[in-house]
Amino acid sequence: MAKEREIKRRIRSVGNTQKITRTMEMVATSKLKRATDRVRAARPYADALSDVVEGLYSPSLAEQFPVLRQPAEVQRVAVLLLCANRGFCGAFNANLIRETLRVIDRLEGDGVAVELHVAGKKGIAYFRFRGRELMTSDRGVGDQPTLEDAGRIADPLRERFEQGEIDAVHVVSAEFRTAMSTPPVTSQLLPLSGGQGRSAADAYILSPSSAAILGKTLPAYVRNRVYRALVENAAGEQGARRTAMKSATDNAGEMLETLTRTYNRARQAQITQEIAEIVGGAAALE
Repeated sequence: MAKEREIKRRIRSVGNTQKITRTMEMVATSKLKRATDRVRAARPYADALSDVVEGLYSPSLAEQFPVLRQPAEVQRVAVLLLCANRGFCGAFNANLIRETLRVIDRLEGDGVAVELHVAGKKGIAYFRFRGRELMTSDRGVGDQPTLEDAGRIADPLRERFEQGEIDAVHVVSAEFRTAMSTPPVTSQLLPLSGGQGRSAADAYILSPSSAAILGKTLPAYVRNRVYRALVENAAGEQGARRTAMKSATDNAGEMLETLTRTYNRARQAQITQEIAEIVGGAAALE
């Protein structure tokens, strides 16, 4: 009888857990739809802005804008990790942290000094637990990243690059391909580089000048690169969370089936034993 009560308790516990995971799956599915809409809206603008900057780039203009500075020697690099504030999204955060460690090891192996910047509570907690110094840590990016979030993260890095305090900035984030595929990628945010083809300054008559356009565009371009990474990261997080919660819900269902069969067998054995006792008692009275 005690075994049956224990099984019933486990059935209730697993059932309650399944309700929670199913609800989290539904919430993640709803957020994923909005997140993918933001990704689709951000990509065309980011690509167009990139084409403008690459088209206007020229070595002569690179001398006028510190953000286009090409260091002769890379001695100090900033690595920016973008991850999630919450868990329950499978290996999403672990994959991003693993990619960050790989980048840091590669750079430090080349003799480069690395400073780490992290946006996202999970990454901050991990590296602080490991005793790694963080130059900056940002917990303010939510499920719906904004340009203000991107500016808060990107502008200090851009200013430090322009002042020569760092020689490059690498960003580790998730690339949103599908809800099931959000691999971590590393991209170089700074220094910027121009395209390989003919520049827009040679192909068109520009008004205002290339320098005037770049002066307004470059800060927005750096900020937009980080914004796009944040948006794709948010979509990847929701996709990973939906997948993880669906798997948890399915596993809970399988566990409930197993526990129910175990309970029915235990109950059947108990009933059989009680019948045998009744029959034995009746036979003893005859």
